[in-house]
This record gives sequence, structure tokens and C-alpha cells, in this order.
Amino acid sequence: MNMGGNVAFDGSKIALFLGDALAVILRDEIAGLPFAGYWDLPGGGREGSETPFACGQRECFEELGLHVPQSAVAWSQSYAEGPLTKWFFVAHLPASAADRVVFGDEGQRWSLMQPSAFLSHAKAVPAFQDRLRDYLERSG
Repeated sequence: MNMGGNVAFDGSKIALFLGDALAVILRDEIAGLPFAGYWDLPGGGREGSETPFACGQRECFEELGLHVPQSAVAWSQSYAEGPLTKWFFVAHLPASAADRVVFGDEGQRWSLMQPSAFLSHAKAVPAFQDRLRDYLERSG
């Protein structure tokens, strides 16, 4: 599986399944913040020379306190956003991992959401709805 290696990219997201539900984060309501008050997935911008997966892994730990091992990744894909490249990973941990979540200081709260609810939610980040849909359609 392509984990991105040490390629040029700007950020990573992880659609993290805890059992059959997605771990989602309600973004802060801050003026000027893109998609303020929308449901988001763990992830963010690259720091230093980290790889795409290391970026997503670090962000997931900062935001939810969960370590996502590389072996948990089921799918990965890079996406162009104008001149930027973003990575999208899908990882699976047991449902019991929800008991270990330690919510970080970004966002209003976290929750578990069924993938179908995220895909149809009027206030979920649209690009991540599309990317999750890509995964679900390709994984059959």
C-alpha cells in the first residue's frame, strides 16, 4: 500500500473507523476558519519533513489521543487541491479504542458517526465526504 513516502504534500487526514463507526470532530466556530462548525476527520498540515502517514498519525494522536499503527491502514490515496497535495488514509481500530480517546484542544467535541450519516450530513466537510465515498465504492 502506498503510504506516501517522503513526497511533497501539504497535509493528511485519516478516516478512522472504531469498529464500524467513524471518529469525527466538530470543528471550532471561529470566524474565518474554513468549514467552521462542520464535522471533520482527524488530520491536518504537515510539519517538517514528516511523511504523509506520519502527519496523519501525529494529528490523530494530538486530536484524539489514539496511536494508529501503519498496519491498521486499509487504504490510502493522494488528492490534488489546486496546487496542493493532500493525503487521505482509511484505518480501522477495534470499537474498544473509543474508550481510550483523549480529546485534544482543537474542535468542540468528538463523536462516533456511522459512515452513511457522515456521507449525508449537511455539515460534514464535503471533500472528506467525497474521499470517504471513493474508499467505500472501491472497497466494495
